Amino acid sequence: MFGKEYTIAALEAICQDIIEHEEELNHLDNAIGDGDHGTNMARFSRIILQELPKIQEEKDELGEIFHYVGMRCINEIGGSAGPLFGTFFLRAGMAAAGKTVLSAADWVTAFAAGSMGVSQLGKSSEGDKTMLDAMFPAVRAMQEAAGTGGSLPEVFAAGVEAAENGVVYTKTIQANKGRASYLGSRSIGHQDPGATTIMLMLQAMHKVAVEREVE
Repeated sequence: MFGKEYTIAALEAICQDIIEHEEELNHLDNAIGDGDHGTNMARFSRIILQELPKIQEEKDELGEIFHYVGMRCINEIGGSAGPLFGTFFLRAGMAAAGKTVLSAADWVTAFAAGSMGVSQLGKSSEGDKTMLDAMFPAVRAMQEAAGTGGSLPEVFAAGVEAAENGVVYTKTIQANKGRASYLGSRSIGHQDPGATTIMLMLQAMHKVAVEREVE
């Protein structure tokens, strides 16, 4: 069971990784978007890093932590990413409401709920060249791993692999949503920055889960 300490550590790792990849995310977004996805995500990440001590002190339930992060997403990230990532955390928070620890299956349920929220808000689905091309394959892989009794590191490892494959897949398809869709067939060959961010998030969550299991 992984609770608040893991969640705080995972959020820290996610934020640090996003900041580290800020320029890469901007470069990806520059090809098919406004070119500021990395800047927006990194600004949000720096805010969360600064506020983590406050979150750790004031929030015990994981649903409350996710809700707080989701609202900060909506308030601080520019463009469409704010509402989308914010909805992801808010829906995950609803799935984790009232809980101070989550099993591997619970983590998958929360991630799946967040992903569905993104799909509903953006009126998009897998194959539209969005973050969902990393999210939905990861959800399926994690559900399968959890269903066979996998530990949280094993579950997230499955999610990471699926998300990485999903990111590669985004290079091969045409964008159907957002600013990238204006490019039509010219969007083919470019990697989606949102899907890349989801991949980074899962990689960080897996890394911290492995570290925490070893401790």
